[in-house]
Amino acid sequence: MGIESYIQDRIVKDQLEGWEMPFPTQRVFFKKNEIITRFGQLERKAYLLVRGVIESAIERGGEEKIIDFVFPQSFICSYTSFLQQIPSEIQTKAITDCEVEYFLKEDLEAAYRHSLVANWFGRSVTEQFLIKKLKRENSFLTKSAKENYLELLEEYPEVLKMVPVYKIAKYLGIHPESLSRIRSEIIS
Repeated sequence: MGIESYIQDRIVKDQLEGWEMPFPTQRVFFKKNEIITRFGQLERKAYLLVRGVIESAIERGGEEKIIDFVFPQSFICSYTSFLQQIPSEIQTKAITDCEVEYFLKEDLEAAYRHSLVANWFGRSVTEQFLIKKLKRENSFLTKSAKENYLELLEEYPEVLKMVPVYKIAKYLGIHPESLSRIRSEIIS
């Protein structure tokens, strides 16, 4: 599903007849380990992941920490950079070969001035980012690494096939050895 289908299925539904796509989009492919947005880059694009898995990471004290995995049919960008046009504090990178569809900030901004659909879309994507961030924050403040791991597996069962275990450990904020112990506990 691309952005137009996303808008039709999740936003417009049966509310508007004969609506038109309010802004242009483009499809691109990223190879495994290819950086999509670099630390310090201004984010001008927002992406819908069509196929593959992407990671978002921050850098603290010279160490990269994975803050999110993105799976198909989710949007990804350095959201603060995209909205405020400031240098990105995160880096996004393809974990697998990926297909994405993107739109430019300036095209979305122009569409906001004349399109109800663009406004609905912008609100929906913003809500999606906020809800995901709040859920993750709540989970990491109130749940153990084991509970967060089980939640990740429940929500994205394919994660173990697509994401290296050491990256899952980074995401959980634990060492790979600790994740191995958790996985052994679950199996036994």
